[in-house]
Amino acid sequence: MSGPGRFISFEGIDGSGKSTQARRLAAHLEGLGHSVVLTREPGGSPGAEDIRALVLEGEPDRWSPETELLLFTAARRDHLERTIRPALEAGQIVICDRFADSTRMYQGLRRAGLRVLVDQLHDLMIGQEPDLTVLIDMDPETGLARALSRNGGEERFESFGNDLQAKMRAGFLDLAAEFPDRFVTIDGARAMDDVTADVTARVTEWLA
Repeated sequence: MSGPGRFISFEGIDGSGKSTQARRLAAHLEGLGHSVVLTREPGGSPGAEDIRALVLEGEPDRWSPETELLLFTAARRDHLERTIRPALEAGQIVICDRFADSTRMYQGLRRAGLRVLVDQLHDLMIGQEPDLTVLIDMDPETGLARALSRNGGEERFESFGNDLQAKMRAGFLDLAAEFPDRFVTIDGARAMDDVTADVTARVTEWLA
């Protein structure tokens, strides 16, 4: 389903620096002559961006985990149809800041047994995994402090606190162990330029 292009996702807890690294990788690959689409989740298409405002703003208990799952899946389906698949079919490299692994973590960890439903709905409505997932690993307390310092207005999940961040970090590392052929784990607790050098080296090697 991915077409002739390549699909790279970035994952990590809030404040891990993954968005910065995704942008830097896109610029690096464009400099090498690749055609790159840089996108994000939730969002990445007009309809998905509308849903983004619903799920990332407001009070922490605004939605139940099940309702969040349906909203994220709807946004991802629109994103897939309108942005990701057309780019992959055109032979472009798609770099996405978060994808389905974030839903497996955020919604899948918030209620016991919900991960099974996350995967079932993903298989039914999405059916797409990245070719490569770059996990930027970060200490939860440091990441949360960074995330809250942004004051960007999309802090609903950050407000769940350090406990969720710690569970998410452990969950992402478990996913990396579960899917070793897809995940590359990068130590994010270093200078930003050092992290960038590591990311670009690993991805460039993978593309070759």
